[in-house]
Amino acid sequence: MSETASPWPGPLAGVRVLDFTRVLAGPAASLALADLGAEVIKVEPPRTGDDTRTFPPIRDGESHYFLAVNRGKKSIVIDLKAPEGLQLARDLAAKCDVLIENYRPGVMDRLGLGYEALKAINPGLIYCAISGYGMTGPMKDRPSFDIVLQAQSGALYMNAEPGGQPMKLGFPMGDLVGGISGPIGILGALFERTRTGKGRLIDVSLTEGLIGLSAYLPQLGWFTGQDPQPQGSQHPNLVPYGVFPASDGSIVVACLTAGFWGNICRAIERPELADDPRLATLEQRRDARAEINGYVSEYTGRHTIAELVEVFTAHEVPHAPILSMLEALNSPQSQARGVVAEVEHSTLGRIPMVNRPIRFADVEQAPVTAPPVLGEHTDAILAEVLGMDEEGIATLRASGAVA
Repeated sequence: MSETASPWPGPLAGVRVLDFTRVLAGPAASLALADLGAEVIKVEPPRTGDDTRTFPPIRDGESHYFLAVNRGKKSIVIDLKAPEGLQLARDLAAKCDVLIENYRPGVMDRLGLGYEALKAINPGLIYCAISGYGMTGPMKDRPSFDIVLQAQSGALYMNAEPGGQPMKLGFPMGDLVGGISGPIGILGALFERTRTGKGRLIDVSLTEGLIGLSAYLPQLGWFTGQDPQPQGSQHPNLVPYGVFPASDGSIVVACLTAGFWGNICRAIERPELADDPRLATLEQRRDARAEINGYVSEYTGRHTIAELVEVFTAHEVPHAPILSMLEALNSPQSQARGVVAEVEHSTLGRIPMVNRPIRFADVEQAPVTAPPVLGEHTDAILAEVLGMDEEGIATLRASGAVA
């Protein structure tokens, strides 16, 4: 089949994922796999489904929150408290390549759906357990949410102006890191399975994942012997770098290398600074932070954001206006790249959604599909994955095992 004959589903086409996740950290992980073309079967409890289906604002019975992180998935409603429901979950696990869950450690084991139990019926199963602190350690049983994880990882401490009150990150990165660490581990295990034929248990700690995103900060602390301190929008070692005033708002300028330093000196009409021996190195510019920021602020404060964008673009200075969320989605760059996709939702009709963030060049990928309504694919999954007939499905419904 040629690439132009039919849209390409993605590199994970043929991979089936059983998704026992809810809220954000786990659904972010299964979302990444769905974006890559995997078939994701989301198992939800009767009546309410994923907790986020009830998070306001809600339109026509559908929550904005659930819509945001469940595109491209299928929904089946199974009552895991019913023996028939538990057996159904095991049967599905036997037919899947990957299982993801983000319950507290031990919950799935008590249900009989832990890794060891499912490994016995599906040795190739890749089992990803996502939790706040991981499956071991003194804090493994503690409840955790995004702001708790940010506090525990050091992210909250670092997100402040110097001497100011720590502030939660604007994006829920404590949870969203599950959509980074989980899929990376799963993709690695899928590759390993091509050689060994065996699955693997993956233990994802959201706290450790967030610490992993701290990049150079731990090494900075070990090198200097001092705990890194909050810098606000500035960089601990690079100057100028941060938010600067404009006559009608603010703009970001980021100078990382000697070449950009010369560019910004010319852009702010102070070309002599590029040759000033006092400011020749990164360390010297760091130590002269107040002086340099003063030069930049004096220039930017006299111009509008639009004027600064024009000047900085012409001089190849890394910069950006500070956009709101909707402004970012509607920017010319986002429009050119198709960052917003229109999808057909079975209840809401045609709605905008954020498109998949990873693109593959020179191939037409199948468009993203809308998040499912609760239990939308129950019958189809039972028939297509487990080969059940209408009578068998009706029996399960009568028992209350599915809804």
